Amino acid sequence: MNKKLMIGIVALLMAVGLAACGGNEETAPDSNTDTENDSSENTEMNEESNSEEENDSMKKTDHSGMDHSSSGEVPEDLANAEDPTYPVGSEAVISADHMKGMDGAVATIEGAYDTTVYAVTYTPTTGGEEVENHKWVIHEEIENPEEQPYEHRDEVVLNADHMEGMKGASAIIDSAEDNNVYMVSYTDSETGEKVENHKWVTENELSPVE
Repeated sequence: MNKKLMIGIVALLMAVGLAACGGNEETAPDSNTDTENDSSENTEMNEESNSEEENDSMKKTDHSGMDHSSSGEVPEDLANAEDPTYPVGSEAVISADHMKGMDGAVATIEGAYDTTVYAVTYTPTTGGEEVENHKWVIHEEIENPEEQPYEHRDEVVLNADHMEGMKGASAIIDSAEDNNVYMVSYTDSETGEKVENHKWVTENELSPVE
């Protein structure tokens, strides 16, 4: 009887051990599935976050509200450039992408001027997103400009109306260049529309027509 009892106990212990192993094998896949789900959720959250950041960046540098054409009027105290590389009436290729449809377009020079040109960051007076690194505003388009050019991080008030909400807006100078700037007319390479008297393109954003 003792041998039978011992055999029974051993068999029972083996059965319990096998059941425990089987339980572990069954729960392992569930654990892996949970880990995969968490990883997938984190990836989706990261992608959404990156997408939102890209959209915010595009909004801040968006020039879609810009009046690409102008009447051609310029500030009275703006000096004409002496012997500019691209004289009035000549053509040049635009190598700039601060607006869609500009890069690679052939432009006709409508005016050439000697001034200091600025890239600025400002919040429109009409509200909305801050506009970062807007190109370009010239020295004569600053409200009550000082005689000396402004420098990086200087605060100014804009007196330009290239975009809605720009005139009267407080701005920070992002960069300054003492350079010839040009008013140009060109055909938008994306829409085919004629852009007349666009302000402004710098000399280093133009190249000869080949």
